[in-house]
Amino acid sequence: MPSNPIVETASGKVRGAANAGIYAFKAIPYGASTAGANRFQPPRPAEPWAGVRDAFALGGRAPQWQAGPTRRPGMATLLGPVDTSPETEDCLSLHVWTPSLDGAKRPVMVWLHGGAFHFGSANRAVTGGANLARRGDVVVISVNHRLNILGHFDLAGIGGERYAHSGNAGVLDLIAALEWVRANVDRFGGDPGNITIFGESGGGGKVSVLLAMPAARGLFHRAIIQSGASVRVSTRQRATALAEAALQQLGVTRDSIDRLETIPVEQLVAAITPAKRSVGRAELPLLDRYDFGPVVDGHDLPQQPCDPAPAAFSDDIPLLIGDTKDEATRFLADDDAVWNRTLTEAELRNRLTAIAGGAADRLFDLYRTRDPQANPAELLIAALTHGQFWVRSALFAERKAVPQPSPNSNKAPVYMYSLAWETPVFDGRLRAPHALDLPFVFDNTEIAEATAGAAGARDLAATMSASWAAFARSGSPAIASLPDWPAYTADQRAVMVFDRECRTVTDPDRDARLLWARIATDG
Repeated sequence: MPSNPIVETASGKVRGAANAGIYAFKAIPYGASTAGANRFQPPRPAEPWAGVRDAFALGGRAPQWQAGPTRRPGMATLLGPVDTSPETEDCLSLHVWTPSLDGAKRPVMVWLHGGAFHFGSANRAVTGGANLARRGDVVVISVNHRLNILGHFDLAGIGGERYAHSGNAGVLDLIAALEWVRANVDRFGGDPGNITIFGESGGGGKVSVLLAMPAARGLFHRAIIQSGASVRVSTRQRATALAEAALQQLGVTRDSIDRLETIPVEQLVAAITPAKRSVGRAELPLLDRYDFGPVVDGHDLPQQPCDPAPAAFSDDIPLLIGDTKDEATRFLADDDAVWNRTLTEAELRNRLTAIAGGAADRLFDLYRTRDPQANPAELLIAALTHGQFWVRSALFAERKAVPQPSPNSNKAPVYMYSLAWETPVFDGRLRAPHALDLPFVFDNTEIAEATAGAAGARDLAATMSASWAAFARSGSPAIASLPDWPAYTADQRAVMVFDRECRTVTDPDRDARLLWARIATDG
């Protein structure tokens, strides 16, 4: 294979690099810079270039907002090296990994990174696509796009028609990236008629939203939501309130709104926290997601992703959806009482009350009965995992699934999974935490400290990455090394458990699912 292959895209020629049988092309622009007059506007096409553009380095990432990193030593590198790529408004770029530049029409897997629509990037080593591309004989593409206030500042009700799309600019970027993929991926050995979008955490939220966006129709054919099902996102009323609060922080009025084009990025991002604090709690806090994220605006996103039902025009899109067994341990790492397993039952009741109000006693009784030997910290981990992640995945799956398998149904199948493999790091305290699926799906277990050298990790990565690639190829995640994996239906609820020994279970923790669904939908 040539060491520095050249591919001609619609915007110009790019030069990639070959390594261990995979071609990589990095930081290919799919859109113009979003700075200046392009701020808060729909993405514009990338400027064409003359000659050959080197595509060797990852490039920059979108400006970031984070509430603050964990203080627990070692947590930041749990999933491999920290992303230190520069922040820039010229961030509309993507990376391509492919086994060959022939015309074989391989399945295409487009990765949407996590980070709650606020932070993150396509540049992390743990989600590098080379091993997945090799394992599954697929083309892997990873996308950078606008985030937080720069991608979702809903000024439509304040600044008029010029800002009509400002609330969803960040997901319009994703549609532009998918249009680029459709137009160019055949030149990288991919099939524009077989594109899967997949994402974890906030990336799963992006998949959820794209399933409800009419402009995304036809740009992808299968979908995977990992630990990030979004049943609901911001309403227009809430998004406008957030925008007004942010403008007040910035000292900008309706008459001076064009000043937003020149305000430093750091000031825009600094307005997020006080604006969120000013507007306060969402109507349905366990379901409403992503302040300064996507907005149900009536045109770009006409409806909630999956409330009361998913968009009917996505009925024919097969869905793979699931979570990790102990999502909450990642978010409780700084909580000493949980980390050291010293939480008392009284403290547990207080924590449950803060989340579930009058339903706290029922939750306490359910989890104590479910696991009589567990200490209160372990019960809190289970409850928060179910209440803050699993309930949304379960609601999304059951609302999209057919009631029962039928050859006459026009609905595509839904498959559900749970990652139960537990990392041995930190003396096993994290169990199967949020984002642990990343090194397994991308077959990058040696990059992540949570999995590097751990017993069974490489074997499970071979299984999960092959299953994800099989789903991208055919719409079914079944492979020979897994037990039978029936589709998820409202009456059967089959779940594949990925562990040192994989197994299929039916309707796990039914009582917890039903109780959390009531709590979540009642607010």
